Amino acid sequence: MKNPDIKFLSGDEALAQGAYEAGLAFAAAYPGTPSTEILETLAKFPEVNAQWSVNEKVAYEVAFGASIAGLRSLYASKHVGFNVAMDPLMTSAYIGVNAGFILVTADDPGLHSSQNEQDNRLLAKFAKIPLLEPSSPSEAKACVPYAFTLSETFDTPVLIRLTTRIAHTKENVEIGERQHVQPRGFTPNPAKYVMVPGHAFRRHIELEKRLVRLQEEAEASPLNRMEMNDLSFGIITSGVSYLYAREMFPTASILKLGFSYPFPEKLIRNFAGQVKDILIIEELEPMLEEEVARLGIKHRARHPSFRIGELRPEDMPAVNAGQERVFETPTTRKPVMCPGCPHRGVYSVLKKLKLTVTGDIGCYTLGALPPLSVIQTCVCMGAGITMFEGFSKALGKGVVGVIGDSTFVHSGITGLVSAVYNNTKGLIIILDNETTAMTGTQPHPATGETIKGVPAKRLILEDLCRACGADHVDVMSAYDTPGLEKIIKERAQEDALSVLITRTPCKLIDRVKKSPVRFIAEGCRQCGLCLNVGCPALSKTESGFIHIDKNLCVGCYVCSSYCKFGALKP
Repeated sequence: MKNPDIKFLSGDEALAQGAYEAGLAFAAAYPGTPSTEILETLAKFPEVNAQWSVNEKVAYEVAFGASIAGLRSLYASKHVGFNVAMDPLMTSAYIGVNAGFILVTADDPGLHSSQNEQDNRLLAKFAKIPLLEPSSPSEAKACVPYAFTLSETFDTPVLIRLTTRIAHTKENVEIGERQHVQPRGFTPNPAKYVMVPGHAFRRHIELEKRLVRLQEEAEASPLNRMEMNDLSFGIITSGVSYLYAREMFPTASILKLGFSYPFPEKLIRNFAGQVKDILIIEELEPMLEEEVARLGIKHRARHPSFRIGELRPEDMPAVNAGQERVFETPTTRKPVMCPGCPHRGVYSVLKKLKLTVTGDIGCYTLGALPPLSVIQTCVCMGAGITMFEGFSKALGKGVVGVIGDSTFVHSGITGLVSAVYNNTKGLIIILDNETTAMTGTQPHPATGETIKGVPAKRLILEDLCRACGADHVDVMSAYDTPGLEKIIKERAQEDALSVLITRTPCKLIDRVKKSPVRFIAEGCRQCGLCLNVGCPALSKTESGFIHIDKNLCVGCYVCSSYCKFGALKP
């Protein structure tokens, strides 16, 4: 017998491998941790048409369109990205599918790289679509072919929920052969695919009937299983929480839910009838807890404080005892922009000019932290511009909105159009580092390249801003701090709407290092002004002088522009 091919894969990579083997033909996404590697892995397969879309709503609709046109398709995003796709999600549940359509949400309990820790399991219940929850990379791979079959059998999108621990944990995964799936083609059917009110009403009726059949499927699904041991203590759990429960309570009986919505009520009652004491273990929202309570089954649950933060194995005794969670101060390294980051010079100027700055989502959000402490707001992608419009209406002049190049394409363009249309005055800065830096330097429409490395038409941001109606559009290097100070000071006070594009490549894609800045001890007044730019290559010695780490310094020379005494020279 031939030995199976084994690869060491993360949950993201394993899920992508499973999709490939299940005959996936099309996939679309927008990068966002912890989901990014799903599409990056799929893009390596020549048989899969994988693409970065400009935002999650577009990605969802393109992938859904491919499904309706007859190709097995997949959409993926992090949890907050799914908010952008909620509009098509809710209606696609009514429509159903043609070829199988899988939705992947990668949630981030613990906020490792997110602005909230919402629990997207609730979206399955909200949209009334089936929810699958793998608890490991190998399960993530295995559940994909089942999800495609489920999707095509029941005419529904299927939601697969990962979390950061599953998405980024690695284990040995067995690799199989790709299944050949014939495209289904498209047959026009307005009553199914055109959601005018009359059609939508009838599709809602079909949706409710479908839920009944899906619940019957969940009752017998191989993804749900009872592991019976000590009948005095039983646990109901799902996702990564199952691994923690299995590890910390090895003798307990466990009901593991891998197909957790629609809720398998008969299976729950069967399990509850065999065990004496039931504990529900889950991360974030009390979804399982509320369903069990609805059935009138006596149970124990976590203290409400455990709805906050990531669940860990060491939390299990406190969860079992119903104790309140003790929140500890994290001891992680303070996040900081990279040495030579082009955003640093822009922020140092904004700080010097004491302007009010509305921020956005990206690595430039780090400008909110000391010593720069420039960003006053950060809500969601695109809000750097729309919040700027609101601030400008309330405060008048002296307000600046900042946004990255990828984020501007994602959701900033409509904000700029709104600002122009509503006669807003002030300055918007597009921090163009020529990549999607925060999630690992992925390409986007303004880079002129696709995820597969194929050249594409390049979106010219300055031409777009002029077409949107901005009064002034300027393009400058982010390292030209004297020039930046002059133009920002002028544009922020004008009776006009201006866009400044600071175009300097991210140091992760432009790794050319110039000579490190030189320190001239005789000129140093130990004022510490250069430290205000927040560069990790600079530090103060015990004697009060400046130390330059030549291994970190890339020669951007932003710090030297702030030394009035000539102690830092290119």
